[in-house]
Amino acid sequence: MLARLFLIWLCFSLPSQILAQTPVQLATVFEDDVDVCEYLVSEKFDGIRAIWTGSELISRHGNPINAPRWFTDKLPNIWLDGELWTQRKDFSRIMSIVRKKQPVDQEWQHIQYMIFDAPDRERHLTFEQRYARYKRILEHLNLPHVKPVEHFTVKTIEELYEHLDRYVADGAEGLMLHRKMAVFESGRSDNLLKLKPYEENEAKVVAILAGQGKYKGMMGSILVEMPSGLRFKIGSGFTDQERANPPKVGDHVIYKHSGLTDRGIPRFAVFQKLRYAEY
Repeated sequence: MLARLFLIWLCFSLPSQILAQTPVQLATVFEDDVDVCEYLVSEKFDGIRAIWTGSELISRHGNPINAPRWFTDKLPNIWLDGELWTQRKDFSRIMSIVRKKQPVDQEWQHIQYMIFDAPDRERHLTFEQRYARYKRILEHLNLPHVKPVEHFTVKTIEELYEHLDRYVADGAEGLMLHRKMAVFESGRSDNLLKLKPYEENEAKVVAILAGQGKYKGMMGSILVEMPSGLRFKIGSGFTDQERANPPKVGDHVIYKHSGLTDRGIPRFAVFQKLRYAEY
């Protein structure tokens, strides 16, 4: 117990050179079996990660970020975690501005500090509580260049993907999911997840697999084969009508996915539609 308290004190009390040895909270890739109701969802900002220690702005590796004095002078004496960002699809310009050893005021006028967490020193607050806390603090500060990242909830994985499609269509990089009831935890865990856009491909149906629970008596998923010969299941994206009248063996389906696993299997495959022959 004493050792744990000492480590917590170290994490929040030592200078950035030592802090650099302490990992920050990092995201893992979203998996399809996650209960999305347990998470708050926000846009994934394509910027530069920046941590305000209460006295210094540093990168996630503990290196100092040379921001103008006016940018940090009125920041609160608490830990803030966020992204230095300008607008969507502008990462190269952000990097050019932020990495300069001598900051250029005119350039930094375009930078916003998008806050997505504010870990508490005691580490007993859940993310939902931390979100309410830092949002209240930042709204009170009313600094035009420091903004709380807005979070929202979804009820189903299909609703989550609908949001992803809309955000990506508007130029966003993807979505982040923060577990509502999770206390701050250094390193990678499923308390923080990232979800990026899908790719579309097609595959051949080789088997229809029966459903269970609320899908009993209907199709639960389909087994499909890629042109490479690899097989995998698709169980998401179907309407109840499609589950009652599933594709036939031999049909080709269009599915969307987010990259491939190490084995070459599509990640998070979601049914889109049947591929109809063109005449």
